[in-house]
Amino acid sequence: MNKKTLTLATRDSALALWQTKHVAAAIESQTDFQTKLLPMTTEGDRRLEVTLSKLGGKGLFLKELEQAMLAGDADIAVHSMKDVPAKMPAEFQLCAVFERADPSDAFVSNHYRDLKDLPEGAVVGTSSLRRQAQLLSVRPDLQVKPLRGNVNSRLQKLDDGQYAAIVLASAGLIRLGFEDRIASRLMAPQWLPAVSQGAIGVECLASNTELAAALSVLNHADTWLCIRAERALNLTLEGSCSVAIGAYAEALADHSIHLKAAVFSPDGEQVLTAQQQGYDPESLGRVVAEDLLSQGAKEVLALSEQA
Repeated sequence: MNKKTLTLATRDSALALWQTKHVAAAIESQTDFQTKLLPMTTEGDRRLEVTLSKLGGKGLFLKELEQAMLAGDADIAVHSMKDVPAKMPAEFQLCAVFERADPSDAFVSNHYRDLKDLPEGAVVGTSSLRRQAQLLSVRPDLQVKPLRGNVNSRLQKLDDGQYAAIVLASAGLIRLGFEDRIASRLMAPQWLPAVSQGAIGVECLASNTELAAALSVLNHADTWLCIRAERALNLTLEGSCSVAIGAYAEALADHSIHLKAAVFSPDGEQVLTAQQQGYDPESLGRVVAEDLLSQGAKEVLALSEQA
């Protein structure tokens, strides 16, 4: 009997293709499907001269992939979960989340081991408002400058001397074989990653309940709990990539979840933090978000949107 073939929509960057091939291998080994890839260039990939916050957010990495599913050209799409907006369109659903890889940010430099080692006024590159805010909260003397493009081009700009250091997601560097470029890791709880950073997600049409059920065997239970808590927090805060929010949830031995989150002003001068432990991920996310809102998070987030 011939196996049904699933078409996986993916961005055509090296990292996205690595992630999609990883998902494809899992699908072929754990389900009755075969797979083929549909690489696509998204608006977020084309508009490299503009920061994501100015373009309208990381959802730009999903739009073309979702349109391919609606048109019937693809069955599922594979994403870095940190790129998936907290509020998804009603036509789509997440049908599986893979085990989270290293959630930390990587401090990458050819001359300095750590953030504290950078000379005063050093130029640091990042594409993320969250990373910018956290950098400036620790080192207000730094010059934080935009850095977009794929992992290879970002590393090349560092090697060309445009930056003293750059900050990237550790998981992406590791997946592409660049772990040796990581000078040190910026880690929770002191340094908070983006919501869902390090996790890979599979999206399909909300109407395709049969496919979602078939792919649910790929879902990593603890990661799914943590991602749900972080996304509930983000949804309650109405967060997007145009604001500076960090969050990290951990599944504990007693089956509860610990969630810590922070909201930053773009200049790093205002930092609001909250943390809580609970068993229901959505409730936990809302409780931590409400704590931040009671501290004035709405006003701090408004500064990000004006930046």
